[in-house]
Amino acid sequence: MTYDQTLNWMFGRLSMYQKQGQSAFNPKLTNTIAFAKHLGNPELGFRSIHVAGTNGKGSTSHMLASVLQEAGYKVGLYTSPHLKDFRERIKINGEDVTEDFVVDFIAKNKTFLEDNQLSFFEMTVGMAFRYFADEKVDIAVVEVGLGGRFDSTNIITPEVSLITNIGYDHTDMLGDTLEKIAWEKAGIIKPDVPVVISEYDESTFPVFQSVAKEVNSPLFLAAETSCSYKSDLLGDYQEKNIKAVVTVLKQLKSFQISEGHIKNGLLHTVKNTGLMGRWQKMAEKPTVICDTAHNKEGLSIVINQILKQAFGKLHIVLGFVKGKKLDEILPLFPKDAIFYFCSPDILRAMDAKVLQQKAAYFSLKGEVYGSVSEALDAAKNRASEDDFIFVGGSNFVVAEIV
Repeated sequence: MTYDQTLNWMFGRLSMYQKQGQSAFNPKLTNTIAFAKHLGNPELGFRSIHVAGTNGKGSTSHMLASVLQEAGYKVGLYTSPHLKDFRERIKINGEDVTEDFVVDFIAKNKTFLEDNQLSFFEMTVGMAFRYFADEKVDIAVVEVGLGGRFDSTNIITPEVSLITNIGYDHTDMLGDTLEKIAWEKAGIIKPDVPVVISEYDESTFPVFQSVAKEVNSPLFLAAETSCSYKSDLLGDYQEKNIKAVVTVLKQLKSFQISEGHIKNGLLHTVKNTGLMGRWQKMAEKPTVICDTAHNKEGLSIVINQILKQAFGKLHIVLGFVKGKKLDEILPLFPKDAIFYFCSPDILRAMDAKVLQQKAAYFSLKGEVYGSVSEALDAAKNRASEDDFIFVGGSNFVVAEIV
């Protein structure tokens, strides 16, 4: 098969959460463990950092990888979802996994994948771990896909675990309280492995303390770390992520990382890793910013950042996937903005007309457009040079314009 044919087989045949939702969630590690054994247990062939959380884990993972690259290490990076090309999920020193590796990996393991009905994510994790082991990375930064306890990445024993924060997301699978969600994410805490908690919350921190104590895992609160580093990832909210990165790096005892490595790594995160979609500036006059924040906590932070900007009028290109709690999310948006409602081109997309009707209930007014690109073009045509255009609501909305 060609690369495109391989991707079509992967996306078309295998269950994928991003397309199907809860029906693709598999709350057990049986398949992943069996696949790892089939592959020769590649997860044992490299050291790692494991990153979980509701928001911030993508930015934090890329920052960590960038600093380690600046320190001269060969660094694997596994993240999800991708925005443009599947290969973005698996990188070494900022370079995407090759098309040939993807094609060959699927060809070699296709029979096992078919016979055992592995999910898209289970298969992708195995691919990433085999790639990192084959390429002999010094360390890999591995981002959790969903939750923690039953996430397919949770077969590694990392040097350090990091949990960025806890918010209400994927409650149909992770639980309907912050404590339940925290407990699922605390599933990445391993015996005797240091764990860093990015933010303090009175309802979730005791959960992490309890789990860490039970497995004798040293626990560190990043919010207590004092530092003044800056990052090329824009937005005031990155300050919390930077503290988490610095705290994690302090626990990598067998790695040589200097102040200069940290400073340069944080300042060159985009260049070193190719990260897209985090407060990313797409244009000026008018300013166009996109961000992949897609839940209440993430969007609250981003909207707060928007309102700190200087602009004439605010234009918001907005789309969601089905299942979002709009009653909690829509009140966050400013009522004086002009909205351009759209649907990303995926099966799970929320109908733009449904979104428009729901938004009207919260006095958010705007028109419906046939695609994300049409909505953005309409915003650009209407906006003046000193206006501000924001595009977001979903990874899949951002993916169509970056």
